[in-house]
Amino acid sequence: MPASAPVQNPTAHVVQSFLKHQYEICVYAKDMPYALQANIIDLNVEAGLLVIEVECHGEIFNSYVRDGKVSFDIETLNPLDGSVKNSALTRDIHSVSNIPTKAVKVDSSTYRLECQLPSSVFLLEQRGAVRIPFILGMRAKVSVEVYLDGLIVAGSLRNISVGGCLVDVAIEDTVPITVGQQLPGVTIEFPNGASFFSEGVIRHMRPFGNHGYAALGIEYVNLEPHQTEELFYIVNEAEREAAYRSGSNDRVVGHSPLFIPGAVEKAAIQREEKEQKKRLRQSPMQRGVLELAHQLQYSLMYIKSRDHFPEKVIYDCADAILYLLRQDRKALLYALAFLHNEPDWVRQAVRVAVQMADILLIRDPHSIHVREAVVGALLHTMGKPLLVSEELPTLKANMSPRHKEILKQHVVTLRSKLLSLGWKPSATCEDIMLHANELLDGTGYPFNLKGSQISDNVLVVSIIKAVSKLMYGRNGVRPLTPLNAYRLISEAPQCYDKATLVEYIQCYGLYPIGSLAKFSGGFLAWIIDIDGKGMPIKVNVVKNLAFMDTNIDSVLEQGDFSQIGRLEGVVDPNDYGVIFHKV
Repeated sequence: MPASAPVQNPTAHVVQSFLKHQYEICVYAKDMPYALQANIIDLNVEAGLLVIEVECHGEIFNSYVRDGKVSFDIETLNPLDGSVKNSALTRDIHSVSNIPTKAVKVDSSTYRLECQLPSSVFLLEQRGAVRIPFILGMRAKVSVEVYLDGLIVAGSLRNISVGGCLVDVAIEDTVPITVGQQLPGVTIEFPNGASFFSEGVIRHMRPFGNHGYAALGIEYVNLEPHQTEELFYIVNEAEREAAYRSGSNDRVVGHSPLFIPGAVEKAAIQREEKEQKKRLRQSPMQRGVLELAHQLQYSLMYIKSRDHFPEKVIYDCADAILYLLRQDRKALLYALAFLHNEPDWVRQAVRVAVQMADILLIRDPHSIHVREAVVGALLHTMGKPLLVSEELPTLKANMSPRHKEILKQHVVTLRSKLLSLGWKPSATCEDIMLHANELLDGTGYPFNLKGSQISDNVLVVSIIKAVSKLMYGRNGVRPLTPLNAYRLISEAPQCYDKATLVEYIQCYGLYPIGSLAKFSGGFLAWIIDIDGKGMPIKVNVVKNLAFMDTNIDSVLEQGDFSQIGRLEGVVDPNDYGVIFHKV
């Protein structure tokens, strides 16, 4: 956006651009495992004064505002500058760190922060380099090589200097990454096709925004002279682009060539625009379930990288599950389907925790042990990502027999890690966390318990885990229909408690909520609700198989099922290209 005169406070101008769209703002501290949601009360663009409110108790609040300074992320899922040609409908985020603030206590748990925004969008680093933020739709792709000739993690560039960069990656991709880790390669690709490569080191890592992402602070290392020369050019061009978009320099009258999209980038932008519209239709319950998954992954990050067990975050997740179940049980069960793209260990943890809480509350709505059992279920699979290393580089690929043997140590690994962090679970929590893989005949692991050594809670969780494993195929094994999964478990009474299996079937039926059903008219639909006999009475039609490239979003009640034909059965979404997209 060409400007006749420099903008008085470019940072305020950037923040103002977020306010034109649906946005979220949160206050963060690098050593805290979660951010504080905030609301913007006022913004004086000319003076660069931002006023926000946060809800937090005093002793915790002091961890976020230190020495009169505060840091925040502001984020939107919309294009930030309509005047920027080819601006993409995508997630954008801007961070402002260590800015002066005056905190005023409004009531017992509400604080008002009067923040003085910096007069420049460019920040001076400790080593003297200038850090250029990627603002107002600036974009560049990053590929982080985690292991030599091995795992590659994709991300987006959020700022750059001659010393390093900040890379935005999906939280699930941080599992194999730790602070201090050497990176064989970091490749940055700009919209015009130009690229830069360097080796790197992870210097810091934290949660980033509100949608399941993390920020990786990477320092360039072992630069050759030609790489240093390329880097200075890139940083200068990024500075020019940021100045142009923010209006901070009236002498810059056009885009840097680096940020003018080539044909490949334009096609990618068009795909993102289409998919983003689908993502924005998520219900509050679906967003709540995804937030649970993200918080578990942030907790893992702090356990691995900072040797800190975020007890409050884990218990907040358990409390959220119990609250959502009591608020709208069926909507929560349906929302579990939207964990499809989350890592297996996270999807399994949330699904098992929800269904376990559901069954235990049906048995006894006033049980005082449910909360601890849910915490145990949420933690049980966290030992798997703790095992990721060069020997077991990923949990995504099909496992070899050797990898499967390594993975069997996940419970012992988790217990050892938690003990080293000084956290002791309650008896109910520990029972689920350690024994969820035990079977009645003693063939389970890791302790080979059998019969009466296994608690009623573990009998429940073992059925839930078995059904989940069979219905949501892993390691190259195709998923089974609910009926076939139930039949297979029923045929192993020496391993599983048959009465508990019957209880599970009575609870969820042959067509569980959240399953994808196929109808004789050639339609696919998600099951939203079932009747007392377990038959679907409400569905969301998403695809007509006669037009595979077209997606539908139409909710039908039982009386309108004649439009799509008779129910044929539950099918695998992957067989029909029914996919979910991460924000």
